Parts: sequence; structure tokens; C-alpha cells
Amino acid sequence: MTRSLTPDPLPVDDPVARPGLGVAQGAALTLGAVLGTGVISLPALAAHEAGPASLVAWLALVLLSVPLATTFAALGARHPDGGGVSTYARRAFGGRVATVIGWCFYFAIPLGAPAAAGFAGAYVADSLGGGRQTQLVTAGLLIAAVAVMNWFGIRVSGRVQLAIAGVLAVLLLVATLVALPHASTTNLTPFAPHGWAAIGSAAALLIWAFAGWEVVTSLSSEYREPARDIGRATLVALVVMGVLYLGVAFATVAVLGSGASKAPLSDLLVLGFGEPARGVTTVVAVLLSLGAMNAYFAGSARLGAALGRDGSLPAWFAHGGSAGQVPRRSLTVVTAGSLATLLGVAITGVAIERTMLLVTGAFAIVYVVGTAAAMRLLPRGTWVHRGAVVAFVSSLALLGVSARHLLPQVVVAAAAVIWLSRSRAAAPAAPDPV
Repeated sequence: MTRSLTPDPLPVDDPVARPGLGVAQGAALTLGAVLGTGVISLPALAAHEAGPASLVAWLALVLLSVPLATTFAALGARHPDGGGVSTYARRAFGGRVATVIGWCFYFAIPLGAPAAAGFAGAYVADSLGGGRQTQLVTAGLLIAAVAVMNWFGIRVSGRVQLAIAGVLAVLLLVATLVALPHASTTNLTPFAPHGWAAIGSAAALLIWAFAGWEVVTSLSSEYREPARDIGRATLVALVVMGVLYLGVAFATVAVLGSGASKAPLSDLLVLGFGEPARGVTTVVAVLLSLGAMNAYFAGSARLGAALGRDGSLPAWFAHGGSAGQVPRRSLTVVTAGSLATLLGVAITGVAIERTMLLVTGAFAIVYVVGTAAAMRLLPRGTWVHRGAVVAFVSSLALLGVSARHLLPQVVVAAAAVIWLSRSRAAAPAAPDPV
């Protein structure tokens, strides 16, 4: 017999044969999820709350991000799956907890997306005029743009995200560097004008600038080599996030002092390049919103497909949920829900930013359950397990801060339990993923 000269096909799990996210694209998606629009206004708000001592709050939250980020990275590397935190909860606590946490996160994204888009819309309205109408139209266009990016798959949205992250990093770094020559040590004294307790108040304002590590777990199965690349991508995102956040915060305090406006990034750019540079802030706001929304839409679409696969949502959602496929049905639900929320905001006349209050509790619950699952799933006695313990304690504190915003999640959790009970009564539950 003669051996065929045609090479054998590469195995499916070979990273060369399975196109997907590399370190650069994964880091860009992670950075987009974490580096939210708050970087434009939060440095000034924190400085007004605690003075120069707000820098201590920034540093503390950057350091606390390390165990949180590494915990989710370790889970993603060991258990790559589109279900993300829901999958970890299923492995650690069973299907009921997985369904509840999956619903809380999945249905929170359509409520929060208009708020993220509306933040950029406000800057566009300030630049172009048109007030609330311009803001709402801009928000709708951003939601549509993110949906289109993800409709063509993670490779397309990942490449776009890499470009967005690169432009953002350059703009924020330039804004910091051109302003630093104007820094004055007199702006650093008194260091704690409102007392040391004000650092805690400033930290409470800044917490949501550090949310986002949880969403990238749903993208873990899209990496070419999850065990190796997820950790590297997380490390890159941590370093870039820390440098940019601390740089902008320090420049806001040391350069602008007590006279910082609600848009300190604009003030920093004007110092370096003159008044025409103020319009660049609008570009930054749009890119920040686009990057964050892209990461959340990508992750939540895969989460919905995984929930459908595991019996935590109707099986209809599972279509396109395998690694390398596009979960367009789940993405359609997220997009339609986001546009419906935006329409409701337009009809009722409420401030578009108010929808964010409906989802803040969801992120805190996801962190608590995710880190609790990590303490069960990660090997004991290792540094990643110790980091999970620290992250769990920090998440409990975060949950306490968010307690007054938990009512929507209580309603969603009750609906999830009722639906799961009825679906199990009608048919056997889907087996847990191996």
C-alpha cells in the first residue's frame, strides 16, 4: 500500500487549526471592558471628594484588580467555555445557581448598554448640538455599530477592538504626558483636606471604573490557546489599565488641582495643545463607549448561547454557540433588548444614564459568585487560590456598596428559578457540560 501524500488534517483543538483570539486581541477586549467611560470624569469627581488623597483610592483599586483579574483568568484558562461565570457556578454549585447568575448577567447587558452609549452621546451632543435628541440618536447608532461588528464574528470585532484600544491608549497617554510639565506640588497639599475617611468615599465612586473582568470569561473558549494566552492577555490589560488610570488621575490632581472641571481630560488636552484639542475628548468618549460595549456584547452573546446549550435558557439560544461560530440569535436578543431600553428611555423622558442603576447590582453578584466558585475550583494552596480568597472578600464589600440597587436582580433571579422549575417539570434537564 502506498501512503497518501495529502497531509493529515490538523486536530480540531490545535491552536493553528482553530482561528481565534490571540494575546493582543484578547488584551484589547479585556482592556475595552475595564477601561470604561468613567476615566473621562471620575478623576475629577474623586478629587473633589477626597482631594489629592483620592490617588490612594485609585492605587488601592488598581491593586485590588490584580487578584480579581487573575482569578477570572485562572478560571478561563482551566475551564474555557462561553458560559463564563455561569459555567464556573455550574461546576461548583449546580445548575440552579448557574441559571440564576447567568440570567442576572445576560439580561443586565441590554439595560446597561444604552447608558454606556448615552455617555458618549452626551459628548457628541455638546460638540454638535441637538441636545437630548442627538444623544439618543448617537446611542442608537453605537448599539447598531457594535451589533454589526459582532455579527461577523469575534475575529472581526477583535481586530476592531485592537485598533480602538491602540488609539485610546495613545490619546490618554498623550493627554497625560503633555499636561505633566504643568504639574505643581502645591496642588498636592493639603493631601487629605476632607480627612482620611474621604478616601473610602472616593473609592466607592471609582469602583465601577474597574468592572469588566467578568465579561471576558465568556470569551475564554474563543482563544486559540486558552491555557497560555488568557493569562498573558490579562497581564497586558492589567498593566496598561493601571498606567493609564493612575496617569490620568495623577495629572488631574497635580496639574488641575481643585479647579478641575467635570471633564478633566479635556482640560489636560487644552493645556498641551490649546482650545481646539477639546473636541478630541468627544472622540475618546465615543471610542471608550464603543470598546466597552463591544466587549460586553461579544461576551453576553456567547453567554446566552451557553445558557441555551446547558438548559438554562430555551435551546433556541444555543445556535452558533460553539467555539469559532457566531451566536447570532443570542446577539439579536441582546441588541433588540438594548434598543427597546433606549426606546423606553426616549418615550418616558428619563435620563439615559439612569438605566445603569438597574444593572450595578448584577456585576456585584457576578463577582461574588464567580470568586466563590473559584475558591472551590482552583487548586488549594496555590497563589491563584489565595488570590481568589482576596477577590471574594473584596467582592463582598462591593456587594455591600451596591445593596440598594439589587432589586432588579432579585426579580430576575426569581424569574430564573420559576422558569427553571417549569422547564424541568416539562422535560429532563440538559446534562452539565464536561
